[in-house]
Amino acid sequence: MPSRRSLRRPVTLGAVICAALAGGLLTATQSASAAGTRIHDIQGSTRISPLAGQQVSEVPGTVTAIRAFGSARGFWVQDPHPDKNPATSEAVFVFTGKETPKVAVGDAITFSGTVSEYYPGGKDAGLQSVTEITGATWKVDSSGAPLPAAFKLNPASVPNRYAPSAGGKSIESLKLRPSSYALDRYESLEGMRVSVSNAPVVGPTNSYHELWVTAEPGHHRTARGGTLYGSYADPNGGRVKVASLIPPAQAPAPPELRTPDPQPFPVADVGQALSGTTAGPLDYDNFGGYTLQATELGKVTGQSPTPETTRKQKSDELAVATYNVENLSPATPQAKFDRLAKALVQNLSSPDVVALEEVQDDSGPKDNGVVTAGETLKKLTDAIKAAGGPAYEWRQIDPVNDQDGGQPGGNIRTAFLFNPGRASFTDIKGGDATTPVKVVDDHGKASLSASPGRIAPADEAWKTSRKPLVGQFSAKSRPGSRVFVIANHFNSKGGDQGLDSRFQPPARSSETQRTAQAHLVNAFVKDLLAKDPKAGVVVAGDLNDYQFSPALKDLTAGGVLTDQVGRLPAAERYGYVYSGNSQVLDHMLTSRPLTRSDYDIVHLNAEYADQASDHDPQVLRIKP
Repeated sequence: MPSRRSLRRPVTLGAVICAALAGGLLTATQSASAAGTRIHDIQGSTRISPLAGQQVSEVPGTVTAIRAFGSARGFWVQDPHPDKNPATSEAVFVFTGKETPKVAVGDAITFSGTVSEYYPGGKDAGLQSVTEITGATWKVDSSGAPLPAAFKLNPASVPNRYAPSAGGKSIESLKLRPSSYALDRYESLEGMRVSVSNAPVVGPTNSYHELWVTAEPGHHRTARGGTLYGSYADPNGGRVKVASLIPPAQAPAPPELRTPDPQPFPVADVGQALSGTTAGPLDYDNFGGYTLQATELGKVTGQSPTPETTRKQKSDELAVATYNVENLSPATPQAKFDRLAKALVQNLSSPDVVALEEVQDDSGPKDNGVVTAGETLKKLTDAIKAAGGPAYEWRQIDPVNDQDGGQPGGNIRTAFLFNPGRASFTDIKGGDATTPVKVVDDHGKASLSASPGRIAPADEAWKTSRKPLVGQFSAKSRPGSRVFVIANHFNSKGGDQGLDSRFQPPARSSETQRTAQAHLVNAFVKDLLAKDPKAGVVVAGDLNDYQFSPALKDLTAGGVLTDQVGRLPAAERYGYVYSGNSQVLDHMLTSRPLTRSDYDIVHLNAEYADQASDHDPQVLRIKP
């Protein structure tokens, strides 16, 4: 998933002007002015102000909220006398950079300045813009004015359809249709006071003091209270990010900016709710899109869902698991190793084979040429044993330095753990970072030229991406059995246009590489089945794509593999939460002899503010 950046806007007014054509602002200042203008004239009925680049003078409004901390300070001002056009917002953000604005909520003011369009992340990021006023001056006419009533976001006001289509092109010139599309509704409210009431939390509190709620409590809910992302056609338009304009107690503002009673940002898990009213201006940023900047926060209510525990495998079953351990290295705090170990032993009931993703090298993020991961894996297996688990052994292949993507210097890779008391690993020499593993005939049965081995590591499909690791296993309960496990970590979605992009439908450029990767893994499985149609194959790992994606269609092409997630009830098909959408990124797929296996996504991370990894693990119990 895309990484965060701490600097969200230019930090000075000078930088705003200098960056105008470089991507931050739509146009440079023009000499034209618009006297007697109202805020709805500035906002217009499309996504771009008809006055962009022009000076406006003495525009009236009421200050409704102030951002008095950070590098993007300013205030929102809203006209208490709206027009009758629901497409035109009645509010705008006045940007002051690092300068704390000398206004108070409830001030009735007239302001002047330049109308600008700010693109969070730069114009090339593909997101929508925020209409704002830069280089502003203002005059306070009176204080204590009542604030305009907040627009209520609820199932009646948020349309089910998400966004208009422009054939992949920009929707900026299209007239807003707020009663037809959720994105148009939010854009028509840009900067205005909005509210949600008794809103279910569908994305847990993160380290940036943000969480996600839904304004449509009955829409596509998961079994544990989230919002299910089940198709490209419906991204769940009721999702809204909640941040706070109240300096959080966890990170106090400077003394001159502290409020008498700083309010901690609520820490909430999916399945809980913000009871009462949460209200504030509707903002937009490049880390989630439309954001309710709360000046009034609801109270967290309801119980967090209980972390799940899967059943223990039976004596004649082989339990295979997959777990993305999120950049694990010796530099990782011991507490995370202990939590991962406890989860593997208790919540996952000590699987016999574990496919791990995001195992870093022994120096972690230091880019010093180290590629070995023995220390990382020993630290994890030691923690598992200390937690009461088996003495796992491991197999993996060191990658070529800095060739497999991920955190720079980390050399993340997939790896196998296995319990030698219940599973045997068939070691076949010859596997290394650059030699492709082949399927060979072994007295009428399929075998590997190397175990562990890597699938087509030199193929362009794996450029700056993790190469699949293939291993041959045997269940101790059935001597002579053969199970081929392929551990995967396909390329990330970095570079894709966001769901809330100004380009609709958004382009998913990263999909091309994942589809090529899926084709290679599918071809390898077909080679295994050509040698032995009864071969037991498990394809597992973080495929970074959905069960309805082209990559999964290519991976299962020809009926050679069955995606086990499709056998779960729809409300349980998720193991990752991103921007308030509960979704599938990790998968376990099986060849036909193993199709009727027992499969479980074990929910213990993704829905929680406190998590050992951002992925939920999965377990598959097979009878070889």
